[in-house]
Amino acid sequence: MHPSNRFWDGLAGEAVQVRAVDDDRALLAALPARDALIITQSPVSRAFIERAAREHVLTGFAHMPMLGRSAAGFLPYALVYSVSAYCVALLRRAGIEHTWDEPMYGTCALERAPAGEIVAASPYHWDRRKARDRLLEMGEPWLERMRTRPVFRRLPGLTLGVVSLLSPIKQFPLLFSHLAPHLARHPQVRLEVFGNGGYAQVRDLRRALAPLGERVRWWGYQSAVQAIYPQLDYLLTGLPEKEALGLNVIEAQACGTPVLAPHAPPFTETVADGASGFLYRDPREDGGAHFGALLDAIVAGRPRPDPRIAAAEHLRRFSYEALVERAQRLLAHLAARYPQAQRA
Repeated sequence: MHPSNRFWDGLAGEAVQVRAVDDDRALLAALPARDALIITQSPVSRAFIERAAREHVLTGFAHMPMLGRSAAGFLPYALVYSVSAYCVALLRRAGIEHTWDEPMYGTCALERAPAGEIVAASPYHWDRRKARDRLLEMGEPWLERMRTRPVFRRLPGLTLGVVSLLSPIKQFPLLFSHLAPHLARHPQVRLEVFGNGGYAQVRDLRRALAPLGERVRWWGYQSAVQAIYPQLDYLLTGLPEKEALGLNVIEAQACGTPVLAPHAPPFTETVADGASGFLYRDPREDGGAHFGALLDAIVAGRPRPDPRIAAAEHLRRFSYEALVERAQRLLAHLAARYPQAQRA
């Protein structure tokens, strides 16, 4: 791992050695001379890929959908894994036939931060590569001192929530440009936004949500998500095609909160329509009419499903136990297919 990445520290023990390396050249130097089994989790250099593919068994994860992205870097790999059937299909469409058939679904980690009061934080995540963002970041602490920092309390009405980084792949401004007029028709509907993003993303999202006025509240990045989901009636996702899986969808359902999402992959994999939430037609196709009809039904009293009860079998695929089973199948395949790597 990179020295600044402390995520893997907890794995170290009698059976696992965790070593810090500054770059992928140091990583190669730390490996046996030949036939190590390598599973990459993050991007590595072309030079590393070429040498590792020649001297070792190089495998790795493609975490993002190959949509508008080049998959050429995975061509030398012996095997590639991904996190949803949607991503697996896009890899194959991009010419990466050596992709593991079974999606390596993620699981939720709801206790990564202690639960407590949800205190408003900045909705911005500054991109220090941009001069504008660096200047705004410098000025934000002064503005924050003049603002109150409210504590979240659920208000009366139907509470919808966004719990996500406000990143471009989610396409929230475009989504809400279609959904906001339908949300605005119902004065009892509120939207709570938990997450932060770049200046332009937050600016454009504020503009798209303007029809809701003060019924939108902004809470910034929050790590104790297990305290948030139970206070929402429904979680709202972003648009689908740039989304690899959607861990927030899995987290919400694990907390008993159903999800409202466009009817498209990968949400058709993560949401059991009618049991763990409701899928609606992509609003770019109908101006949000299907979403509006669904919202009308919910406001009129359509029963709210509890995913933990109505979709228990569906949710099992995202459990830790299911992850272990998937890993065991994958490792058995690697051991049989690449016996030379057992020497490493």
